[in-house]
Amino acid sequence: MNMGITPHKIPILTTFEAPPGTEIERVVGPCWGITVRSRSIVGTTCAGCQQIFGGEVTMLTELANDSRNEAMNRLESHALMMGADCVLATRFDSGELMQNTNEIIAYGTAVKLRHKA
Repeated sequence: MNMGITPHKIPILTTFEAPPGTEIERVVGPCWGITVRSRSIVGTTCAGCQQIFGGEVTMLTELANDSRNEAMNRLESHALMMGADCVLATRFDSGELMQNTNEIIAYGTAVKLRHKA
């Protein structure tokens, strides 16, 4: 299973307000990264087999992890394109678009930070 950490493109990415020692210079705006993924018939079948025996459904865990990483990478790229150096209040959301197809969104607020003197 690929659970490796993807290096971040943007210096500061948080789920809360500006980090200590900094303040928001300017709010750039909302930013997001979206990916839509589907499970293959083989993957769905294997996941179904794993459900029979119980425990973690590793194929779906890997799909979810890869999907979140892709959404996060796209979020960071969007924020950088907007001229931000930080994303605050980062969150994830997901939903089913059609059978076996999910949308995964990473979103937050792109800002420019200033270091306090």
